[in-house]
Amino acid sequence: MLNPALPARALLEALPDTVVVADAEGRIAYINPAVHGLLGHAPADLLGQSLTVLMPERFRGAHGDGFARFRITGRGELVGSTTQVPALHRSGREITIDLTLARLDPAPGGDDDAAVVVAVLRDAATTVLLERQLLVGRYLAATLRVTAALTEAADADVAFRDLLPTLCTELDWDTATLWEPDGASRRLHHVGTWNTPGSEAPALHEASHAHRIGRGEPLPGLAWSRRAPVVIEDLWAEPRLARLSAARADGLRTGVAFPVLRGGELLAVCELFSREQRPVPPELLDVLAHAGRQIGQFLGRLRAESEVRKLAETLQRSLLPSHLPVIPGVQLAARYRPGGGNALVGGDTYDVMPLPDGRWMVLIADVCGTGAEAAAVTALTRHTARAAASSTAGGTCDPAEVLRAVNAALLHEQGDGPLRFVTACCLVLSPGPDGIRAAVAVAGHPLPLRRTAGGVVETGLVGRPLGVTADLDLHVEEVALPAGSTLVLYTDGVTEARDDAGDQFGEEGLAEVLAAAPCGAEATVAAVTSAVEEQLRGSRHEADDLAVLALSVP
Repeated sequence: MLNPALPARALLEALPDTVVVADAEGRIAYINPAVHGLLGHAPADLLGQSLTVLMPERFRGAHGDGFARFRITGRGELVGSTTQVPALHRSGREITIDLTLARLDPAPGGDDDAAVVVAVLRDAATTVLLERQLLVGRYLAATLRVTAALTEAADADVAFRDLLPTLCTELDWDTATLWEPDGASRRLHHVGTWNTPGSEAPALHEASHAHRIGRGEPLPGLAWSRRAPVVIEDLWAEPRLARLSAARADGLRTGVAFPVLRGGELLAVCELFSREQRPVPPELLDVLAHAGRQIGQFLGRLRAESEVRKLAETLQRSLLPSHLPVIPGVQLAARYRPGGGNALVGGDTYDVMPLPDGRWMVLIADVCGTGAEAAAVTALTRHTARAAASSTAGGTCDPAEVLRAVNAALLHEQGDGPLRFVTACCLVLSPGPDGIRAAVAVAGHPLPLRRTAGGVVETGLVGRPLGVTADLDLHVEEVALPAGSTLVLYTDGVTEARDDAGDQFGEEGLAEVLAAAPCGAEATVAAVTSAVEEQLRGSRHEADDLAVLALSVP
């Protein structure tokens, strides 16, 4: 607890955030030592200087006018709120900060030149990264839904007709155009335009329909020649682009185009337009490039059911790591088997990733249901968990905090459809000279089973599933994994596997298999999956998705 008698100045100088106090002339009257870590300045060097020394030059003129109005009126756009803005480091580079401003009213009869504003500056790098990763996760989930929606098309013509509205709806753009190559003229011709309700773009439609686009012409021709997405974030700053002047006339501000490819063959180019100027970072262009390849693969092979299944398997693999990493002192092995029925993709996933401080995050999750929506939630779950784990400040990754980040993302994306809750178990492994320790947090998921010389026991304490409520109370249990021990994470497709009579494999059956299984992660996973397959052999009951992940300490 803070000592109430501690001087206010000592409190300010102990804060990790940068605190700046300015006088009525906009000069720095006080700044605490945290500014050195954030912007590279020594506090003494800044005293008496204008606040503009901390700003990029392009903002300094507007700041002077705004501060003058603030001094006269006592009101300012940024006062009383937190805003992300660029700040100028002593080295000359710009960094993004969270800026919070508050007004200081002078004491009655006080000096008008006394301090009038206090600012708190905080490094926004972690926030920016999480926001960007969340946006990328949303795009990944949306592209899965786009491809899944196209699987319902009866033929390629119907798929092309449905492509634009599906893209706009799922990727949250206002207008879309579709272009196809004309083999005779070797140019692109306009196939159609689609707009969200109330967002018509007649000038763009007319101009596009009248044009034939050659290689290298913005925007579709560039995407064609580069075989990659291209973007113009501010169409209004490009007055020389004749066709895109029609987009400007319709009030469209940002445009992006990406090719739909089947191997090296261009099937189409999709253009997306937004009425708001929006950033399109490289990560999202990568997602669009991936979407263009996936859509092209599907459209080129729509008539072949086997190829549709192949695409679904590709989508499913995108929800799982391509391979397990090597953790010193730990053996890893995993199995995934999709469920039965007609669902293209399932909802189980697992992941293992290194943390900046030498520890490792391990995740296993199970989304309620199967199919495209479950796969979208699975993609969001895995991507958010990775972003949260890698972005933890100071390298102090907490498995409960990772799950809370996933919970927040799921609640943010919850639509009007059926509730898609997620059960998950997250571990943080800490290798050390005395062996391996694991911090375990469980949200509605089957508890991991730990096998040691003393037998097989459950590990952890079950909390609520993710995506149901913001009030998420999770317990973290620390366990030791001595030499010879094995920790098994699994989804309920293991224990709920039913034989023809309807009897489930159950937790007791799994514990018996683990107790008798040979040592080692691979042997353990093989024993579990073999036992489940035997349980399902000849059963009339549909199998659920199954995921098993084992960690053994030799």
